[in-house]
Amino acid sequence: MSTLAYFGGTPAIKKEEAPEEHLFGWPIITEEDEAAALDVIRKNSFSRLDITEKFQDEYAAYQGRKYALAFCNGTASILAAYYALGLGMGDEVICPTKTYWGSASVAQNLGISVVFANIDEHLSIDPDDIEHRITERTKAIMVVHYFGYPCDMDRIMAIAKKHNLYVIEDCSHAQGGMYKGKRVGSFGDIAAMSMMSMKSFAAGELGMLVTDNRKYYERAIAFAHYERNNPDYIKECTELAPFAMLALGGMKGRANQLCTALARVQLKYYDERCAEIRRAMNYFWDLMEEIPGVQAIRVDESTGSNMAGWYCPHGIYRPEQLGGLSVKRFCEAVRAEGVDCCWEGGNYCLHTHAFFKDFDLFNIGKPTRVAFNDHDVREGDASCRPSEQILCFQVPWFKHFDKEWIERYVDAFRKVAAGYKELLVGDDDKSQGGRWYGVAN
Repeated sequence: MSTLAYFGGTPAIKKEEAPEEHLFGWPIITEEDEAAALDVIRKNSFSRLDITEKFQDEYAAYQGRKYALAFCNGTASILAAYYALGLGMGDEVICPTKTYWGSASVAQNLGISVVFANIDEHLSIDPDDIEHRITERTKAIMVVHYFGYPCDMDRIMAIAKKHNLYVIEDCSHAQGGMYKGKRVGSFGDIAAMSMMSMKSFAAGELGMLVTDNRKYYERAIAFAHYERNNPDYIKECTELAPFAMLALGGMKGRANQLCTALARVQLKYYDERCAEIRRAMNYFWDLMEEIPGVQAIRVDESTGSNMAGWYCPHGIYRPEQLGGLSVKRFCEAVRAEGVDCCWEGGNYCLHTHAFFKDFDLFNIGKPTRVAFNDHDVREGDASCRPSEQILCFQVPWFKHFDKEWIERYVDAFRKVAAGYKELLVGDDDKSQGGRWYGVAN
């Protein structure tokens, strides 16, 4: 076996040789995208609605929903989704503890108490950990299709129906993904998502909200689209009529048309490009399966489900198969071999962050998460400890099926796994944790 690069050996991937733009460049920008963007610039139509409304109609049709509403970013669309459903002070929403913070933190803007649930080994909310967390104050389940893996919507929707709960889908990592032949984002009462520049559906800085319910759509408009909070758009929510012309949420959520112009072009080719990504990623994991210590997070596509554009792909780490080698040391060694993206952990579990323990948004002398509730939802955080023990790591996100280079990247992982005994020396990291890194909405 050749010497690990971690100890001074030659890296498996030589950066000067790897065709990184071909393998990993994203989004794919063509002359068609550039022309659409230049048209907005030349007409100074950044803040108008004509392009945005066309994209909304196109995306609603693509999603299989009646209504779509564009926002300036994904986090704003999630906040609007909470408001659209009428959630507010004293209500509770159940959310997976491992997700980007925007899935949960914006609930506190409305005085909603977030109740965290465990994840399973697909890094998705564990349906077995939802029902016992439901109280008289529970109003909704926040579903996050984390890193593109579609959640178990059959079981989640059954729980929601049994307890008369709303379901919100955060599809920021899974735009266009499928669950048993139906697009994620089309199961719940409402769905929201990011389309920022690093996502699989990348359109600069953009968010979307989709629903089949006209009243939810109108409430979301009134919340953050002041120029559309008027009788031309607000037709069923007559109770909002006295408040026309202002953004009820005190914020401007309107999308920039430079982004929606790009999004219209990206949508034309999105499914085709995602299919190429899935071909590459499935080949990568087919080869990786023979390597000890790593396990794929992927679906069986024969069921009609898929991983969409396989945003920010991760695998499960099995230290017991590599003599207890920490995920941190494993990733360090893989990075030394030239796989720069290999980092441990994904996002930290949110229940461990001080924001969800002590932050007082309204300056009232009490943590916002519990300020408007008659019991302390933080007491349930201790039971989320199992989620902290699930170890994961990031892998290359191939955009094209390049057999030779995919195999070379797999060789880097294979080399590290084969040399794990050398890496055990001095490996005293026991945290096995995650990190706050740029998986943004």
